[in-house]
Amino acid sequence: MRFVVFGGAGDMGRRAVEELARTPGVARVTVADRNLEAARAVAQQVAPVAAPGCQVVAEAVDVLQPGAAAALMAEHDVAVGAAGPFYLLEEPLVRAAIDARRPYVSLCDDHDAARRVLDLDEPARAAGVTILTGLGWTPGLTNLCVRHAAGRMERVEAAHIAWAGSSADSRGWAVVLHTMHIFSGQVTSFAGGRWEQVAAGSGAERVVFPRPLGPVTVFHVGHPEPVTLPRFIPELQEVRLKGGLAEPVLNRLAVGFGRWGLMATHRRRQRLGAILKPLLPLLERVGAPARPASGLVVRVRGRQDGQPVERVYRAVAPMASLTAVPVALGALWMAQGRIQGPGVLAPEAPGGPEPEAFFQELERRGVRVERAP
Repeated sequence: MRFVVFGGAGDMGRRAVEELARTPGVARVTVADRNLEAARAVAQQVAPVAAPGCQVVAEAVDVLQPGAAAALMAEHDVAVGAAGPFYLLEEPLVRAAIDARRPYVSLCDDHDAARRVLDLDEPARAAGVTILTGLGWTPGLTNLCVRHAAGRMERVEAAHIAWAGSSADSRGWAVVLHTMHIFSGQVTSFAGGRWEQVAAGSGAERVVFPRPLGPVTVFHVGHPEPVTLPRFIPELQEVRLKGGLAEPVLNRLAVGFGRWGLMATHRRRQRLGAILKPLLPLLERVGAPARPASGLVVRVRGRQDGQPVERVYRAVAPMASLTAVPVALGALWMAQGRIQGPGVLAPEAPGGPEPEAFFQELERRGVRVERAP
């Protein structure tokens, strides 16, 4: 099995490269990144822990250069998208996978990018290509929690998803741009059986996450779950997605900057991010959890035997593990034929990963999703 990881020199991509390379039976993992020096450094770090027979190599690639990503994909069995921000790069990577006729699985966590790539379902089917968008922490594990619960109810009705992330858990530039993007403008939610637009940073709610996170205030933000879950689980009448930063000062700044329009465009995010990024280590200290961590709480409500029921899912771990281990496992399952297409899928779609088996394999790889009752 041969894999290419786009954005492989980034925080999440590096962890995905390592997870793939450690797996017996993997022959090659290519670290593809704009920064060749950084890609080579990752390849050198991972090579000593790779499974016997696995080659870890670096390649320079500009995803936005026509034909470059497709040519590299054509040399591999599965492509992995860890290059962000996804509101800029997910659609070009999906189009490249369709052109190369290679399966693709990504970490895409922007609601607008998810909507655009879902519109490529017909070209993907025509090319016989399977695209699995958003198989990370959120989206990804969150979607599989909802699918897992829906399969254990007579009727599923509502999914309330909350996530909290520590800024100190990942300070990569793409993560900074993504965070500013999702706290900006109008974002997608789903209520009363209909999609709706709500203000990013609205709907403040206090949610208790597993330790070391504890209580975190979360808000409506622009993630893909409300876009994809009603599409692939049409019984749902409500999908609410809220997220927040574990560091209170940064959480308040994200909401305030969003309301003031300071993060409304990519250019504004770049300018603001250049100012804020050097200050993050200082701002993160105020009210931060005991150690950097990220987490999720998913509550799914429905009916069983005529009675209302609720299933609750929780997870907490370093962001790189919560995010990159699922996408690496998804790529492995794609190569093994355990994810069925063709077309553009989200994790909860028919043909996507079977949730319970996926959770069990994740736990063997160090990522545990608590499931109750």
